[in-house]
Amino acid sequence: MIRIFALLAVILPSGALAEAFQRPIPQPQTATAEVWFFMASVGLLLSLLAVHMLVRRR
Repeated sequence: MIRIFALLAVILPSGALAEAFQRPIPQPQTATAEVWFFMASVGLLLSLLAVHMLVRRR
């Protein structure tokens, strides 16, 4: 009887083993993402210019 429980204790958990970790593959940047990044960069530069002009006047 103990041998049966020992055998089940070894066999049953083996089905629950985790899969090996697979590294995520980075996706290439699309043209749309590049356009949005460009627009965000221009917006940042314009806002920095506006802050510079506002502070320079004081």
